[in-house]
Amino acid sequence: MSIHPTALVHPGARLAAGVEVGPYSIVGEHVEIGERTWIGPHVVVSGHTRIGRDNRIFQFSSIGEIPQDKKYAGEPTRLEIGDRNTIREFCTLNCGTAQDVGVTRVGSDNWIMAYVHLAHDCQVGNNTIFANNSQLAGHVHVGDWVILGGFTVVHQFVRIGAHSMTAMGTILLQDVPPYVTASGNPSAPHGVNSEGLKRRGFSSKSVMAIRRAYKTIYKSGLKLDEACAALAADAAEVPELNPLIEFLAQAGRGIVR
Repeated sequence: MSIHPTALVHPGARLAAGVEVGPYSIVGEHVEIGERTWIGPHVVVSGHTRIGRDNRIFQFSSIGEIPQDKKYAGEPTRLEIGDRNTIREFCTLNCGTAQDVGVTRVGSDNWIMAYVHLAHDCQVGNNTIFANNSQLAGHVHVGDWVILGGFTVVHQFVRIGAHSMTAMGTILLQDVPPYVTASGNPSAPHGVNSEGLKRRGFSSKSVMAIRRAYKTIYKSGLKLDEACAALAADAAEVPELNPLIEFLAQAGRGIVR
């Protein structure tokens, strides 16, 4: 370990081999940090927080602080962060609440830019990109490979499906299905994230099927349950449609339209 002399690391904190803690940073009693994770200067890591391996957390970030929820009464809720994440300057990641699963989770290989806020009980997958000033309210679920444009603001309990993407300044008040691009205030759908799917190895056949599915959902005039039924027949040949169908079946807040 390499702990700067000005850093304050509680004796109860558990730091693995190769962890670095920069000048004036604070690591609390119930914090666990995995191998080779780098904590920059002026970072506060508090609460019941577990951070995995090979993460980089830059200056002035607040990791694991209590939730911004007036119902919070000091319960030992948690924040869990996976491996190989980059968390840039001035980010705030809060612990969960007893009213939900009690834990805020961030997966692995995520790129979280400056001034991002992840509120209590958010569940973030892997390989996401959150551009500067993306703001997630409580209980938001974000799938793998999601890209949020700068200044994207997400209402509480909204779900964002895998491989979807938002433009800068998007306001999300409803769910974004997998593969869909959205923008605007309030947000509206603008096609399929075809280029992202190709870069991740989706076949031309799969991309074409997803494009047809988008037209079924948004252009056919069908109700949501009718659209799901229409997509089920194609899913037998294109399994990439199954996550889309499952997502739509659980769209309690409705989807962006």
